[in-house]
Amino acid sequence: MRAMPTWTPHEHEQGLNALEFLRCRLPAAPLAYLRQLLRRRKVMCGAASVREQDLVRPGHCLHLPESARIGELLEAGAALGVRVLWETPQLLIVDKLAGLAVHRGQGHEDDNLLLRLARLYEYRGENTHPAPVHRLDRGTSGVLLLGKERSATGALGKMFMAGAAQKIYLALVHGAGRGSGLLDSPLAAKGKIKDAATGYRFLSSDGSLSLVELRLETGRTHQIRRHLAAFGHPLVGDRRYGAPGSRGADHFFLHCRELAFVTPWDDVPRRISAPLPEHFHAALSRLRLPPGE
Repeated sequence: MRAMPTWTPHEHEQGLNALEFLRCRLPAAPLAYLRQLLRRRKVMCGAASVREQDLVRPGHCLHLPESARIGELLEAGAALGVRVLWETPQLLIVDKLAGLAVHRGQGHEDDNLLLRLARLYEYRGENTHPAPVHRLDRGTSGVLLLGKERSATGALGKMFMAGAAQKIYLALVHGAGRGSGLLDSPLAAKGKIKDAATGYRFLSSDGSLSLVELRLETGRTHQIRRHLAAFGHPLVGDRRYGAPGSRGADHFFLHCRELAFVTPWDDVPRRISAPLPEHFHAALSRLRLPPGE
């Protein structure tokens, strides 16, 4: 018999209810199976059983029963390579890996996020085809929002077009910087010159590299990368925009840490965050820079 799974919620999972938490930790499991575990009081927190709507908090320790089926679902989720941050009938939010393209394209026809999601929902036995609501470059990690229904995707897309969603990024850049401000140089987009605005705040520096927090106020293609390069602080690992040979980096050090928005169908504010990926956290540790979280 397999060992009993035991999970302690992370800070970024605070506020999820028990069902939402299980969907994140067992993404390959059908929803009906997770609800069955909760209804049958198979999920425990200490000596108490956990109900579907109970909120999880850092410090809680949730236990699942010893089960070959749960072991299979854990293995399947790891093999599918999808990190779920939050999921509802209308939307899916994932923690995209650095280096993983969202769409099918040259060089990643056989492995991309949408293909992994198709395999995930096929494994669950669900006829669901999520569509991205906003962009993340292949080299960027972090929070990505997808709509699971056509109407939901449309509503979420209008929300982004209206500027009602806020994305916060962390970036490791070249050069020593300090202070905060707004990068607002116009950028070429679809053959036209368009206004663009990126708020920035330097968090720490070792004298040669700096950690900076960025807030997108517009959504132009490669906006952060282009604004940082023009600012004289190109992104570490971004050879396209002026940082060749960045300390041997093979991917960007750009992470979408947080997405804040109000769900259009119930007007409830949401704030979803993704932890720093290991390669980013390790780089900051080597530089003795705090992670800014």
